[in-house]
Amino acid sequence: MSGIKDVDLGKLVSITEPINAYGCTIGSYSKIGPFVEIQKDSVIGENCIISSHSFICSGVKIGDGTFVGHGVMFVNDKFDSPTIRDWKMKNTVIGKNVRIGSNATILPVSIGDNCIIGAGSVVTKDVPDNNMVYGNPARIKK
Repeated sequence: MSGIKDVDLGKLVSITEPINAYGCTIGSYSKIGPFVEIQKDSVIGENCIISSHSFICSGVKIGDGTFVGHGVMFVNDKFDSPTIRDWKMKNTVIGKNVRIGSNATILPVSIGDNCIIGAGSVVTKDVPDNNMVYGNPARIKK
């Protein structure tokens, strides 16, 4: 499994290469598609699906049973530092049983359990449990 270094893999994890994963945790029974990068200090829960061409940066924690669509980008910076020397990583927490549509961009936020994130959305604010958001910027839809 080239491109995989220092990864804590759970039981029966399915990985379709090529991927780049290092210093992260991938929970049991999760499936990782091709062309995915999972950076250090990231955690993928159990029974998750991470679809192809997605980028999971340092500081992202994804809860059990979550689906991440194709080409989803996680960002660990709110671009609020005056200079690059002042930069500090921001964390992102995704709850359990979340569905994130393809090509969504997730800034450092908390997304609660059982949420749906529409395809192509840009999530800039926290999302409480049991909500659907979509758009740019993503807004709660009732």
